[in-house]
Amino acid sequence: MVEKRFKLSARISSDNPPAIKPVLEGIIGKRGIIKSTGEGFELNAELDGESARDLNRMLLSEMRKVEKKTRIRSEWTLGNTIERFFDYVPKGTKKAQ
Repeated sequence: MVEKRFKLSARISSDNPPAIKPVLEGIIGKRGIIKSTGEGFELNAELDGESARDLNRMLLSEMRKVEKKTRIRSEWTLGNTIERFFDYVPKGTKKAQ
């Protein structure tokens, strides 16, 4: 199975941001930037995986183990293709500018 390097841009909101911050730090580590916002976090990172869907599912599942009411709006870029998600649901694919 071939792993690819995806660029992640995401907005995360949660009812308990302090609880999910350690989860994000564990997954993102030094491969990206986690910025606190009023509702949660903004992420910019690079993660390796088979598909954007799998990476998105893993990230949201790990956060929801700690806080059920956590939401993610994400864009995963590979090459010139961007895949968008809201929680687990794909919201479309577009070409990068």
